[in-house]
Amino acid sequence: MVPKKTVVTGAGRGIGMAVAEVLEGEGHEVFRLDLEPGPGIWECDVADPAAVERAADAIGPVDVLVNNAGIWRFAPLEQVDPAEFKSVLDVNLRGTFHCTRYFGAAMLGKGGVIINVASIAASVVGSGAGAYSASKAGVVALTKQTAISWGPRGVRCNAVAPGLIATPGTADIYDDPARRAARAAAVPSRRIGTPGDVAGLIAFLASDAASYINGQTIYVDGGLSEALLELLPRPPELEG
Repeated sequence: MVPKKTVVTGAGRGIGMAVAEVLEGEGHEVFRLDLEPGPGIWECDVADPAAVERAADAIGPVDVLVNNAGIWRFAPLEQVDPAEFKSVLDVNLRGTFHCTRYFGAAMLGKGGVIINVASIAASVVGSGAGAYSASKAGVVALTKQTAISWGPRGVRCNAVAPGLIATPGTADIYDDPARRAARAAAVPSRRIGTPGDVAGLIAFLASDAASYINGQTIYVDGGLSEALLELLPRPPELEG
């Protein structure tokens, strides 16, 4: 098999690092992009279109693009700083567009795969989400737009929507045993997800086995997004 040339953004830690490691294990030649410099990292701010264009020119055409870079700034809506709202959109939504635009353009007519990391927050909205839910809903819409626009030109685009995933960025939530247990109890699979759970799905979507999957958002949440009624009080005779 000819190795696939692949870019993963936000690959310095967490989900992005896990994705890079899994794809490398499957024979991909992976270019890891991240805002923070480090060993094996291409330093790139995806919110800066000029920086993304420079990276795309330096790396050259790729077969797979994984748009994973993302940030969050949680606050009640009435307390959200407009500058922070913009910064979240700049990274999560505009950053996804910039990478799609500059790395994806070389795929047109040649073929390629784009996988965007969205979130269950795109459809399951919390009151303190700030700009995060809006940004990820935009990623879902951009995924569909890319799929229908570029599908006829050989490029397929899908999104994955992680649920409750323990990463370095969510350590303040899951390092507390009681909070972790309470959250796990709300998930039908009764556990908190790992970066590897997300990476496995992304590896599948990047493979030829997923060649007829296009324009979809696939949830990786242990069933949480379907469990609303399970979280509501019910009569004893209806308890399963």
